Amino acid sequence: MGSKWKKAKVALGMNLCMLVPRTLDDDSPHPAVVSERLSDAALLSPAANWDMGSSRSSTPVPSLYGLKKLSKSSSESSKQTCSICLTKMEQGSGHAIFTAECSHSFHFHCIASSVKHGNRICPVCRAKWKQVPFSGPRLDPIVGRYSGSPTNWSQNDALMAVVHGLPLPHPRRDLNRRHIVPLNQTTEPGIFDDDESLNHQPVFPEKSPSSKSTEDTGAFRAMEITTYPEVSAVPRCNTYSNFTVLVHLKATAAAATTAARRENLSRNHSSLTQIFHTPRAPVDLVTVLDISGSMAGTKLALLKRAMGFVIQNLGSNDRLSVIAFSSTARRLFPLRRLTDSGRQQALQAVNSLVANGGTNIAEGLRKGAKIMEDRKEKNPVASVILLSDGQDNYTVNGSGNNQPRPNYQLLLPPSISYRDNSGFQVPVHTFGFGTDHDALSMHSISETSGGTFSFIENEAVLQDAFAQCIGGLLSVTVQELQVEIECIHQDLSLVSLKAGSYPSRLTANGRKGFIDVGDLYADEERDFLVSVTVPATSDNETSLLKVKSICKDPLTKETSTVESEDVKIERPGIAVRVEMSIEVDRQRNRLQAAEAMSKARVAAEQGDLTGAVSVLENCRKMLSETVSAKSQDRLCVALNAELKEMQERLVSRQVYEASGRAYILSGLSSHSWQRATARGDSTDVSSIIQAYQTPSMTEMLNRSQTTSIGSTSGQRLLQPLLSYRSHPNPR
Repeated sequence: MGSKWKKAKVALGMNLCMLVPRTLDDDSPHPAVVSERLSDAALLSPAANWDMGSSRSSTPVPSLYGLKKLSKSSSESSKQTCSICLTKMEQGSGHAIFTAECSHSFHFHCIASSVKHGNRICPVCRAKWKQVPFSGPRLDPIVGRYSGSPTNWSQNDALMAVVHGLPLPHPRRDLNRRHIVPLNQTTEPGIFDDDESLNHQPVFPEKSPSSKSTEDTGAFRAMEITTYPEVSAVPRCNTYSNFTVLVHLKATAAAATTAARRENLSRNHSSLTQIFHTPRAPVDLVTVLDISGSMAGTKLALLKRAMGFVIQNLGSNDRLSVIAFSSTARRLFPLRRLTDSGRQQALQAVNSLVANGGTNIAEGLRKGAKIMEDRKEKNPVASVILLSDGQDNYTVNGSGNNQPRPNYQLLLPPSISYRDNSGFQVPVHTFGFGTDHDALSMHSISETSGGTFSFIENEAVLQDAFAQCIGGLLSVTVQELQVEIECIHQDLSLVSLKAGSYPSRLTANGRKGFIDVGDLYADEERDFLVSVTVPATSDNETSLLKVKSICKDPLTKETSTVESEDVKIERPGIAVRVEMSIEVDRQRNRLQAAEAMSKARVAAEQGDLTGAVSVLENCRKMLSETVSAKSQDRLCVALNAELKEMQERLVSRQVYEASGRAYILSGLSSHSWQRATARGDSTDVSSIIQAYQTPSMTEMLNRSQTTSIGSTSGQRLLQPLLSYRSHPNPR
């Protein structure tokens, strides 16, 4: 018993890892549960250097010597770097240094701010302080400390409970008790018009002397338009009621811009301002974060780490606000520019998060929308990131809701609804964290607002998912994009526009069609299938369509108009052998696969899992016979792999509820918006499912995976702890 307590004390004191037995019996035949302890401060710090060493077994047991070695390096590192603001501490640098009774040191202003937020525990070793620093009043309300609820146990408490043979709290059961502890009661302003001034002038590129306007061609041509008829020639005597033309769009990025960005990435990784060295559109980002009781422990630590990555990678002209919600919602950090001081304050706010209470998604979104509505100034790009690991038990599933089916539209404030308002609204990108979140509500929120839904099945890849998202947001080159399709031949008319989730419409006479696309990231592409009638003719060729795009430059605010060449087909007098356009066939396959996913989900929701699997299998067989499949087209291969993965997640009701529903909905979100989402661990750049990743997304994702715990080695480090936390009562 004595040796076991010695190991426990050493491990807890070093805040790294410890051996947790299933029982107190030294001769117990059951395998031990090994958990590697990571402090919140260590998880939040991008500078953490994890020495993985050689490959380890599935249940590694850390030695006492290894613990001492790691503790020594950790202690030395903590003396050189403030674990709160992540900057170096040097004597005589003009900043006071506070050394706590546990011997760890921090910048005085950092730890004073942390203490004012309610923290009286060392961020490094978790020792409880009796003597704490104090300075002036707080800058902004922060979530208050909380004690007394099992759902808010620290990991140290959880580990010691196992040592004593006590059952660990079950997050969902304790959450259902609704033991609510409100967030900090400091009064919030009635109007969130206290956003920090933009205080910067956009840098506009110089116009070429030969460039007379933004119309047609030139150095500032924002879009590329390419069209593909399904076949190049049809006989003169034939008529077609559903002839398909593919409209392909690409948001161009200047070669010099791309080269400069990549050169800076390889040379210096210190900030995103250096990655995107050439001018880009600054962002207003509001993060709405779930800190309910079920987020306690590893999930909260991983969230802090992911938010640390976001904060460190936004530029000084970008602005960030942080909303935390549980039973209620609170603005932790106002909309501020992430200058050096703003970045430090944002990190302090995130590091103060404490998990407790229920899940009130609607209240969190309401506050996030209010920040966007009330801001005095606006950056060119705006977006909301929503993360939750649970189900809203107030607005949708509350006791007062007697509706037979949940109304997920109640979760989204009308001001950020994409469909119910004219113009382009603020997209909400939602992230379902773990296997207990409400995928239907998260997908509904993103779909209604014009955002995407990502499924974070492997909790350790949360940072990668955030990285992929902000990699896109920080590369917006086109805004308010609208596509206009017009018939040329007098006897032609449009039949349909297949645009996924993008709003589209046809004029009454069918001669024109419009698609509202909105923002595009650099190098991002969109494909739309247009169906038209083709009449018989005596001419040698028929002019079908012309396509025009109208969009706005986010920096200059100038409107750019680009027109395509006329879409024409040959009309020979006799039938000739022509090949189907592989570009058209590829996009037909994508739309058919998305339709199969939608039908399979409907069948699964009705309890017909066999029927759902059959729908997906039939689609796979159909794809295998297409022109694209026979030419080993990459998209076709990816669609087949994706459909197969979905089939495997429909093997039972339990598997479907845990991951199948979320995986399918995330896939539908990706295909309907033609934008990359995270599904399981599919943010990996080598995954064939990631058909919509842009170079900017890939760069940011690579950065996350090579410098953080989101990497493969980091996942191996966290896996024992994640496995342990997924079984709260190993006894």
